[in-house]
Amino acid sequence: MAVDDRSEAIVKTFAVKPKLKPTTNKSTPTPESKYWKSFKPKQTQTLVSSITSLSFSPAAPHDFAATHSATVTIFSSQTLEPKSTISSFKDTATSACFRSDGQLIAAGSYSGQIQVFDPKKRTALRRFRGHSRPVHFVSYPRVDKLHLFSGGDDAVVKYWDVSSETLIHNLIGHKDYVRCGDGSPASDDMFITGSYDHTVRVWDVRVSNQGSMMNINHGAPVEDVIYLPSGGLIATAGGNNVKIWDVIGGGKLLHSMESHNKTVTSLCVGKIGKDSGEFANQYRILSVSLDGYLKAFDYSTLKITSSIRFPSSLMSVAFSPDCSTRVVGTSNGVLFAGKRKTDENLGSVKSEWGKYVGFGAIDEPEKRVLRPSYFRYFHRGQNEKPSKGDYLIMRPKKVKLAEHDKLLKKFHHKEALVSALRAKNPENIVAVMEELVSRKKLLMCVSNLGVDELGLLLSFLQKYSTMPRYAGVLIALAKKVVENRADDISGSEELKGHIRNLKRSIMEEIRIQQSLQEIQGIISPLLKIAGRR
Repeated sequence: MAVDDRSEAIVKTFAVKPKLKPTTNKSTPTPESKYWKSFKPKQTQTLVSSITSLSFSPAAPHDFAATHSATVTIFSSQTLEPKSTISSFKDTATSACFRSDGQLIAAGSYSGQIQVFDPKKRTALRRFRGHSRPVHFVSYPRVDKLHLFSGGDDAVVKYWDVSSETLIHNLIGHKDYVRCGDGSPASDDMFITGSYDHTVRVWDVRVSNQGSMMNINHGAPVEDVIYLPSGGLIATAGGNNVKIWDVIGGGKLLHSMESHNKTVTSLCVGKIGKDSGEFANQYRILSVSLDGYLKAFDYSTLKITSSIRFPSSLMSVAFSPDCSTRVVGTSNGVLFAGKRKTDENLGSVKSEWGKYVGFGAIDEPEKRVLRPSYFRYFHRGQNEKPSKGDYLIMRPKKVKLAEHDKLLKKFHHKEALVSALRAKNPENIVAVMEELVSRKKLLMCVSNLGVDELGLLLSFLQKYSTMPRYAGVLIALAKKVVENRADDISGSEELKGHIRNLKRSIMEEIRIQQSLQEIQGIISPLLKIAGRR
């Protein structure tokens, strides 16, 4: 029995390992992540509504177009400011695309119409009417200037002749909305389209009567699709993942990137500039999502090389052909555009100036470094910048308090309310009232007010009670003031006058609200009729 007890004790005994504390390993930024973050996003413009597409001109100086609401706005890639606005759309504009020489721009719209414009004159040169539902993508081939292909909610892909303004082919195969497409860099006769039926189809207009050449199932509604620069690979975006397919190999899936938390909305190809060391002239896939992240994906090593967070959901992204500008469009109409600063421009300016002077490049003289062994080190001025190893002691900034804040800190509640009323700042007065409500002292302060101070309060209530911003607090307070100080009000003609003015303003506000409701009742049936059309 003793042996059995001992064996049971041995079985129940085990070594307890201490819990490991998580270590904070701050990963150092790689050269490539520094490169992508050097495009510091600047909020250049807040447009009317969601930015549905962004597109750069292939020709210098590579201006870019943004579609939003019923407008196409063309921005300068140098100043990032609007150059021209095209507003000849009857409904929401979509999918602006420049021709290969940058002289024309085509765009679709929810009305089902496609228009071709001259960016300088802003007049429609061609109008294509063939889609019965909203058009979601329009694109020129990479080099061809005479044709367009488009797709929309009617599930039909159309191939157009721009010069004669006629339809050449109706390409039927998709079973749901066609949302995106891209032209092949290898041949102007080939292009791909993506649809909400989860498929991507490869088309060749030379054999259009045979249907699509290839059908690829992405597994989710396809939001965007692009050709990679070689022409043999394509990238598709749908759901929260981006997939890379080998078209030459029969539509074989090569990799699936699932780093986004929400739907991926747009893709583009970005090229790393020449001055970036070992990564120079390499291509990356840039993807944006409703989770607010922009991610750069190296499809040669199948790794994410950069991830940048934006403050709102992202709808579109584009990268300039000269690798100098990156633009991102959001769902609330904010356009984030960033230009990359390089030292080449600064160096060229110095060298050119040196040539004029006759001394070559101009170098700044080296400053003498102060060391603790020097006497002047201890007599540095306030404008001296700290060195890398210095320990900084920040002097706390004094916060200036208003008079009512000082009184609230001393718990002088009535005096704080009177001080705020005399200052005549409505925001401060309402803030003091809310603080007194949280301390449960507001009604006590009102009951202790003198006649003159009560007049100040009634004058304030008469002026601001009908403002929607303050009405929630002040209407309830006015009711309590009239109930608690009825005797004082009836004994003073001045206070009676304030009450009459308060009643008059409230009755006027009620009359205005009734008129607005009558107008709303007239307009709402008209809006419903207009919505059906």
